[in-house]
Amino acid sequence: MSKYKPLWEYLKDNNEEEYNMSFDTIKDILGFNIDHSFLTYKKELKEYGYEVVKIYMKEKTVVIKKYNIKI
Repeated sequence: MSKYKPLWEYLKDNNEEEYNMSFDTIKDILGFNIDHSFLTYKKELKEYGYEVVKIYMKEKTVVIKKYNIKI
């Protein structure tokens, strides 16, 4: 199981179109700080219908949007 699964489930369960989440909010959901492994694990989000659009290191926020498949 992915260590980020609780975050992915949170996003899916709340079903928002877009999330602008602080690193602190993510820590509250996960119980730990995100680290560089987040860059690898973020690709799992597509399985939950979302994608990471932008990571703002200076502001310590992550923008996540619903993944739109274009046909």
